[in-house]
Amino acid sequence: MPEISEPRPEGEQPRSIRLTDPRALRAYAHPLRMSLVGLLRSIGPFTATRAAELTGESVASCSYHLRILAKYGLVEEAPGGRGREKPWQATARYTEWPEYSEDASVAEAADALSAAVAERYFERVTRAMENRHRLPREWQEAEQFGDSLLHLTPEELTDLGERINALLRPYEGRESDASLRPEGARPVSILRIAYLDQEIPDSEEE
Repeated sequence: MPEISEPRPEGEQPRSIRLTDPRALRAYAHPLRMSLVGLLRSIGPFTATRAAELTGESVASCSYHLRILAKYGLVEEAPGGRGREKPWQATARYTEWPEYSEDASVAEAADALSAAVAERYFERVTRAMENRHRLPREWQEAEQFGDSLLHLTPEELTDLGERINALLRPYEGRESDASLRPEGARPVSILRIAYLDQEIPDSEEE
């Protein structure tokens, strides 16, 4: 079953939900389900009818996928529903899953989900690059696109990730509380991808 990674104070959405069930991992890997969760986190709550308008899918399809997401704890019914038009909301701001597992079924499902998410990242970045010429100059100059090749130990890479997360945390509250956003603030996606580059052979100093 999904695990809420932090306690949930009354009325406050938890930071993240952790998926460890292979069935939940496989369910979340569906492109439309990832889109629905992402939209609920950024502009929700909303109904299946609104979800259909946002995604271009049918109401029946969105309703079905929202129910699947609810089954695995990623979304839930929001207050204020009337009749069959019930609104949905995300249960957490982020989704986490194991980077490593001794359980082969969990490891396989987690790797498949990571691959699906990476493909989604690539598609979104490609669209952003295609449309960035429409942005004001200050946004084009502020955007970042590049990579770094570092020689690190596993412990150093873990520490680097924790420090990057610490830098980003002060800005997280702005997603759910618009009053915290300064004038001119707009939604910015920041990708954090670090992997052992096996295409570059290890070299040892003599």
